[in-house]
Amino acid sequence: MRVEVLWFASLAERTGTSRETVKVEPGTDVAGLWDRLAGRHAGLAGLGYRPLVACDLAWSAWSRPLDGVREVAFLPPVSGG
Repeated sequence: MRVEVLWFASLAERTGTSRETVKVEPGTDVAGLWDRLAGRHAGLAGLGYRPLVACDLAWSAWSRPLDGVREVAFLPPVSGG
């Protein structure tokens, strides 16, 4: 199955793209997808935090299986004052 991955803010800068399509095996979860993407994008090495993640426009856990998911978005943590 294919998943559209969206990168936001500094993660887009680190990966050099704002979106990409990735083929994943059934049963893959968000953490497994991240591991695969971290191996593909050297800019994600040593990130020091786990990004926020949304699957099909809803906040998701890293353990969420991607079966049936069409879009995964990774966002850096945000802070404000």
